[in-house]
Amino acid sequence: MHRQPPQQDINEDDLDVHEPKTSAAGLKAVAVAMERGVSQAGVTRTVRSMLRVNQHGGFDCPGCAWPESITGKRKPAEFCENGAKAIAEENTTRVVTPEFWAKHSIAELETKTEYWLGSQGRITEPVVIRPGDTHYSPITWQDAFSLIGERINATTPDRCVFYTSGRTANETAFMYQLFARSLGTNNLPDCSNMCHESSGSALNPTIGIGKGTVSLEDIHAAELVLVVGQNPGTNHPRMLSSLRDCKDNGGKVVAVNPLPEAGLLNFKDPQSVFGLVGNGTTIADDFLQIKVGGDLALFQALGHLLLEADKLNPGSVVDHDFIAAQTDGFEHYKMARSTIDWEETRRATGLGRSEITRLAEMMAASKATIICWALGLTQQPHSVDTLREIINVLLLQGNFGKRGAGACPVRGHSNVQGDRTMGIWEKPKEPFLAALDKEFGLAVPRAHGYDSVETQAALERGDVDVFVSMGGNFVAAGSDSGPLEAGLRKAGLTVHISTKPNRSHVVHGKTSLILPTLGRTDTDDKHPGGRQFLSVEDSMSVVHSTQGRLKPVSDHLLSEPVIVARMAEATLGSSHPVDWKAMATDYDVIRDHVSRVIPGFEDFNRRIRDRNGFVLPNPPRDTRTFATDIGRARFTVSPLEYLEAPPGHLILQTVRSHDQYNTTFYGLDDRYRGISEGRRVILVHPADLSSLGFEDRELVDVISTFTGSDGQASERRADRFHLIAYPTARGCAAAYFPEANALVHRELVARESNTPGFKAMTVRFVRHGGDGSTPNETSNNTTSGTTSDAVEPQNKEARQQWDA
Repeated sequence: MHRQPPQQDINEDDLDVHEPKTSAAGLKAVAVAMERGVSQAGVTRTVRSMLRVNQHGGFDCPGCAWPESITGKRKPAEFCENGAKAIAEENTTRVVTPEFWAKHSIAELETKTEYWLGSQGRITEPVVIRPGDTHYSPITWQDAFSLIGERINATTPDRCVFYTSGRTANETAFMYQLFARSLGTNNLPDCSNMCHESSGSALNPTIGIGKGTVSLEDIHAAELVLVVGQNPGTNHPRMLSSLRDCKDNGGKVVAVNPLPEAGLLNFKDPQSVFGLVGNGTTIADDFLQIKVGGDLALFQALGHLLLEADKLNPGSVVDHDFIAAQTDGFEHYKMARSTIDWEETRRATGLGRSEITRLAEMMAASKATIICWALGLTQQPHSVDTLREIINVLLLQGNFGKRGAGACPVRGHSNVQGDRTMGIWEKPKEPFLAALDKEFGLAVPRAHGYDSVETQAALERGDVDVFVSMGGNFVAAGSDSGPLEAGLRKAGLTVHISTKPNRSHVVHGKTSLILPTLGRTDTDDKHPGGRQFLSVEDSMSVVHSTQGRLKPVSDHLLSEPVIVARMAEATLGSSHPVDWKAMATDYDVIRDHVSRVIPGFEDFNRRIRDRNGFVLPNPPRDTRTFATDIGRARFTVSPLEYLEAPPGHLILQTVRSHDQYNTTFYGLDDRYRGISEGRRVILVHPADLSSLGFEDRELVDVISTFTGSDGQASERRADRFHLIAYPTARGCAAAYFPEANALVHRELVARESNTPGFKAMTVRFVRHGGDGSTPNETSNNTTSGTTSDAVEPQNKEARQQWDA
């Protein structure tokens, strides 16, 4: 039962670099998925879980939020390689017992990487560390809850923070936000703040909803799908099957990204004979290798070209009837896009005019277009403007409320969208708060709370006494790692509701609790009424049930709803108007409350038991209407903005490895990019390496520069990275997170959404162990100094890879 975890940590000197792959999935993906499952959990647990993942009556994959079909038959293996890895991590029979904590001091654990910590296994019992202690030690559940209640009641609500990750189920999220608001705070930061907050900030004012407007069936039916700032092959692999279906139905796919990604080059579907032994399917019909941060300029240029095309044949490209009936601001937008500065567009995007024109022609010919995006677009200062520009282009052709068309922000965690729907938000709307008051007889607070970045600032100021984390790994997920870790250490009490050890457990408050909880795959049957189930919401607004069936690795684990209820009872007392015990005993009670508080969840308990669950209302998709403050969709006009590095610098973005899901490392093999056994790498175009005076595999320290709103310049530093020659866009670079998070100044955020600028760092390199100077202090600015002729060969190389 107790399988031994890896004893060795990462040794960056073992770094192995080989040619990037030109196809994704296939037989190799099947082999890796099975090997990871068996090595972690054994054959029986692996097979039992794989047969139930994303199946009716089974459990929702703890990986990404890509949906399953609710109209067609589901595949026997309704999961991908990385979903299998996520399940293996949770199914593992490796355990972290009190003996582990007794053996390893905090001083030792601080030296370990996230990979080593997560590899140790599932936590079996609650533990605590108090001021002066060198090790965590066991604590009873009752004493743990008493400690939480005591510390919360000893401070004020505004000095308490309740963070959550996107894997928290709907019922837990509803209880969690209710606990925080019953206490008197809206300090409810979550991982959405760090990822797709920019999407909501752009979509709500323009189309009246902060979610995507397409269904899975729309992806299949689209004439054209743009995949922008996204790597489906690693982050949402099942999306490749949907894109393949789109192509089989005659649709086209265009990839827009600074890095060529194997999944969009070629997809070998492991669920078909052709995918296992054949040549697979070329997914992308074209590839635009854009510079990091150049997407706003691209979509402004596309809007201009679509308007110009419509001038030649009025009504053939622009949907004037839709615009007149359902939108506002078109004339202002039309005037703003009447001209374009092609030279500045080239500087911003790194693309030639012919490349952009080719895409515009494809869009003009399409009667049903979907634009998909992910974090490549949401984590820059001008992200909200970029996404508004995407909405402009979709509105221009009436791509809402019709089959095969719409906006598709592709979410990460499997219930990150559901958490927001359930009220996990620091800026709640009045109708939701009023409904809570009415349902529970409360007077919940109206003042906005902290988001994730504001929480970091409060921690640094010493303004947080109690920090509770429902899942997640706040220290590893946040920007500006050094100040963040110092800030968390100032908190009086940190509480981590977790399944496995992570960095946040060893960079803790003065007192710290780790409370082990059931995972998505575990049976939750310690209730008077018997086995319970939960629900989640996927990227397409479908709400469905999830129920684990595996025996938990420890009898000491509690479910998340029970943990929330017992924290609330210990803090608020038995006279509180909310019946926490009733909700923890029978999750139907939670769903009954939800049905009366949140629109779209009426008759929740009956509908969630339907085979496919139910779909939440989505006015732009369902009725072609827009619930903005003016009752119409909005065209907007934004100034041109892009990222441009000074001489000797590059623009750095963070990315995931293929063996990674957010801050969880499954292994050390980013096989699609050809990098293994190491993570501290910077991917740089060979020409940029040469112009900056560096060589492939050279060991460097990385320095980021940032000028704050006060005009003061500051630097952040991360040491010992290997430079890797890689076909990224010129003037740009890429590194894994969280290793590069230390380089993101906390104030480098997207305007309006306050999302950290993980795709917007200005960096330079110095040789590790040198005098701190760059090899070529006067090197030309590779971001802005290239000519159109110099850019084109680079993009031709990328297209040749695409066509290979």
